[in-house]
Amino acid sequence: MSEASGERPRVEIWTDGGCKPNPGPGGWGALLVCRGQEKELLGGDPETTNNRMELTAAAEALEALKRPCIVTLHTDSEYLRNGITRWHTGWVRRKWRNAAGDPVANMDLWQRILEAAKPHEIDWLWVKGHSGDENNERVDQLATRGREEL
Repeated sequence: MSEASGERPRVEIWTDGGCKPNPGPGGWGALLVCRGQEKELLGGDPETTNNRMELTAAAEALEALKRPCIVTLHTDSEYLRNGITRWHTGWVRRKWRNAAGDPVANMDLWQRILEAAKPHEIDWLWVKGHSGDENNERVDQLATRGREEL
């Protein structure tokens, strides 16, 4: 996922995660596409939640980038998109407490994503799940494989 020139590579990322049942065994999947090259990532956790798998997929995808990139990250998780584009600034300001004053759920993964995102310029796009987006369907299958291969 690199380019020969000094310009930042443009990378398209699709991520997904899920559990069956929730909570329970879960999997995550990610697809990275740069200049026609593709990289698939997947993994799982024997005891987790849908939200943790969604966040793990994004963290793993961003951590796989070897240099600063211009990224478009596609997710069907409103939790991920809202957390990273709207809620996290308040959490940080409140020392990782939510609006009710409780500790932020999945703080470890939110912090991991924020750290992994630092070198990149990222556009976080929400896509409707199971609506015909070929790459969203593909990462859904990767997430299922990640869970099944535990």
